Amino acid sequence: MQLSERQTQIIEFLTSRGGTLSSSELTESFDVSVQTIRKDLNELSDLGVVRRVHGGITLPTQSRNLSFTNRQVINLEEKKHVARLTAAHIPNGASLFLGIGTTPSQIAEHLIYHTDLKVITNNLNAALTLCGNPNIETYVVGGRVRHTDEDIVGEEATSQFRNFQVNFGICGVAGISESGDLLNFSSEESYLFKAILENCEKSILVADHHKFLRSAPVKSGHLKEFDLFLTDSVSPELKTLCDEADLPVETRPVETRPDETQPMEATLAVKVAESN
Repeated sequence: MQLSERQTQIIEFLTSRGGTLSSSELTESFDVSVQTIRKDLNELSDLGVVRRVHGGITLPTQSRNLSFTNRQVINLEEKKHVARLTAAHIPNGASLFLGIGTTPSQIAEHLIYHTDLKVITNNLNAALTLCGNPNIETYVVGGRVRHTDEDIVGEEATSQFRNFQVNFGICGVAGISESGDLLNFSSEESYLFKAILENCEKSILVADHHKFLRSAPVKSGHLKEFDLFLTDSVSPELKTLCDEADLPVETRPVETRPDETQPMEATLAVKVAESN
């Protein structure tokens, strides 16, 4: 099941309010009936996106992730922001790892107008997106396909990542703890995460601000292991952790970057105009 626009807004509202909302707040905010909100909350609860409590909802304590389909619409604007920021850091002709998750999938959408890239990924949606540009060479590692996550994991996938040495390693993460630990939902995800870090020249952590203090059961690394952190906004507490880890953080909108690479479609338009 795919979330409706209102259900997506409910989750974003819940996250912004610290993880707890009453049903009365929701009916007032969305100007709909109690019955309509109850139906939305029941569906969200059945999907595991929220937990029903007396008089309202809370964020669930998660030991496993939501499906890719549901995650890709949550905090979408923040993920697009991070994706634009990341794409501006990748020059034409670069090689890179692109890890699992919805934020790396968004990054692929913003890399599509680059040229001469070599991308190694286990993210099926990212690979399909990059197929739209014949000037990007895309490698998909082998292994076990996870149907709900729409990615590839396992020992074979981890081993194949280790066969490459690339310019950039781009990793998303399930959560960031109060001590700066980077969290994922399975050991398989953690092994892949570490393989990317060990075989790239520059490691880039990508995550929207909602990932700070989000729980997940497996430690995959620490902020200090990355060279750059790209996000949409950063709290004072997270900024302190990054400073202690000597990790540069960038939240600046891509539009303000003076050296932003011109998209391929715009470059082609200029060339056509010049030839006429």
